[in-house]
Amino acid sequence: MDAFVEDAGLFYERLGLSRTAGRVMGWLLVAETGDADAPELAEALAVAKSSMSVALRQLEQAGLVERFRVRGGRRDRYRLAEDVFARAFRAKMAEFEGFRALAEQGLQAVGDDPERRRRLELMRDMYAFMMDRFPRLLQEWDELKDRR
Repeated sequence: MDAFVEDAGLFYERLGLSRTAGRVMGWLLVAETGDADAPELAEALAVAKSSMSVALRQLEQAGLVERFRVRGGRRDRYRLAEDVFARAFRAKMAEFEGFRALAEQGLQAVGDDPERRRRLELMRDMYAFMMDRFPRLLQEWDELKDRR
């Protein structure tokens, strides 16, 4: 389990999260209860409480974890957001339009140069393709998930 948590930290770090936030994701994925409060997470991952606070804020702002409180509890607890991976995928999809628009801007900048246009058209067309196809994939996922 420890190796998985460490590998998750490295994996999510490559995607732009802090390593601690990635380790939290890994820990929550394999934890027996699937949730914990900040002090429990800090202890389990051997990090400072301040580092844990920053990591949890980053994960919560990204919509990857949600904070909740058990009735009568004194501390906020954290768990992975419902269908966290489809949610993260949907957030990434929003970036496709930005890439497509950037390619269009590049096409205007390079004029008629065929080689430079070819590269930018490939970029534009790939992101347009993904913008078209990915919503259908997510719809299929939602249908499959509902049947599980």
